[in-house]
Formats: sequence, C-alpha cells, structure tokens
Amino acid sequence: MNLTSTDQLGHTFDFHSPAKRIISLVPSQTEFLFALGLENEIIGITKFCVHPASKVSNVAKVGGTKNFHLEKIKNLQPDLIIGNKEENEHKRITELQKHFPVWMSDINTLNEAYVMMKEVSRITGRTEEGNILIKKIQDSFQNYQPVRDTLRVAYLIWQDPIMIAASDTFINHMLLQFGAENIFQHQTRYPEVTVQQLEDLNPDYIFLSSEPYPFRQKHVKEFEGKFPHAKVIIADGEMFSWYGSRLQDVPAYFSLLRKQLNK
Repeated sequence: MNLTSTDQLGHTFDFHSPAKRIISLVPSQTEFLFALGLENEIIGITKFCVHPASKVSNVAKVGGTKNFHLEKIKNLQPDLIIGNKEENEHKRITELQKHFPVWMSDINTLNEAYVMMKEVSRITGRTEEGNILIKKIQDSFQNYQPVRDTLRVAYLIWQDPIMIAASDTFINHMLLQFGAENIFQHQTRYPEVTVQQLEDLNPDYIFLSSEPYPFRQKHVKEFEGKFPHAKVIIADGEMFSWYGSRLQDVPAYFSLLRKQLNK
C-alpha cells in the first residue's frame, strides 16, 4: 500500500501504510485525532493538548507548541508528526523534518480546515470516520443562521500589550461565520493596538478571548470602564480558533452567543 500526501505547506510524503505512531504538536488537531478513534496510535502530544480530558492524561508530553523537546520526540520514534504553521516554531519544525515526516497544516478558513481533516484522516487510515465528521460539521454550519445586524467587533487575544485578531486569521473567518464585522479587518494577523486605536474605531462589542491570554471577568470590568459604549464579553477562544473536531460544536455556541448579545 502506498499513500502519497501533500501537506498545506507543499511538502509531499510517501507512506507505505497508515501512520501507527503519531505525535501531535497542535491542541485542536490532537482533539481531532482522538475523534477519529486513534487513541492507540497517538504516542505524544503537547502540554497544551487538553482535550479530550479523559484520554490525554496518559499520553507522553513532549513540551509546548513552541518549545517542544526534540530529544523526547526522537526517543518516541514517531512515523508521523502533525504540526501547524502558526502554532509551531519554524526552526524547530525544520529540525524535526530532518528526521521524521511532519505534516504541516496552514488554516485560515473552514475550507482549509476541511482539507486538513480529510487528508489527515486518509494518511491515518480513518477516511470514513473523517468524512462522517466533516459532513456533520458542514451540516451544522449550513443550519446556522448568521446574525443579520451589523455587529462591529474587536476580538482581543492578549493584554499588555493589547493584541487583536485581524484579517488573514482563522478567528477573523469565524467572526464572519458568526455574522460579525471585525473592526480591524484592515490590518493583518495579530497586531498590537492601543487603547486610543480602539477608541477611534469605537466597537459595538469587545470580545475578550479565553485563550491564549486567560481573560477573566475582572478584565471585562476593566474594559467596560474604558469603553462604556461597548458591550464586553468573554468569548470562548476554542470555539473561535480551534479548527478540528471542535468545529461541530461551534454553530450551537454561536447561537448561545447571539442570545447573550440579544441578537
């Protein structure tokens, strides 16, 4: 059996059989691999791979998404490593690629997430399971009705300095799916912004993401004090930025979020 696969950065691999020893360096993709039924094949994950909670505790940890330990990975002898352009450090990935096949994702849209899921399912011998999951996610989004009013939103991912999600990000794409207008769509990626810039753009809503910065209710109060004309809420960062099996729960979350915003 020969499996030829090209990842989302253009690297091509030839596998003689579906992967049996898998390391995932991306939390959302780790959850997806478990959803495919690969618990026996997953031999290493990062310390940030927390879902599914009942299954990740017994899997070897190889460090963080940026500072994973090369020697730990080498000792595990994987036949497939799953990474991501945005989440993993390029220099360390390049080093891993000298020793192992590293399938890299690059995801800014739902369609790109579907491509990743379809291909990773295929090279791990879980094509049918992957297709079922993708169809479930697609149906969920088709049944969701986006907000029709214009919701001008600033989506914050960090505090001190303030950093936001702009265009060319999966978060921005998900804001569009929700039905919101990103007031920083004229910028790209994750720029730092000032309080003055936020005031000048005068958002109707400020979403404080639960990750990567752990925004909490005390931060909501702080931003409400600075922006009395904006509604400030904690947004579930996993729902806006995880591009694996978690996507099947996103439309239902969006519907609850609409109720919270009275939309």
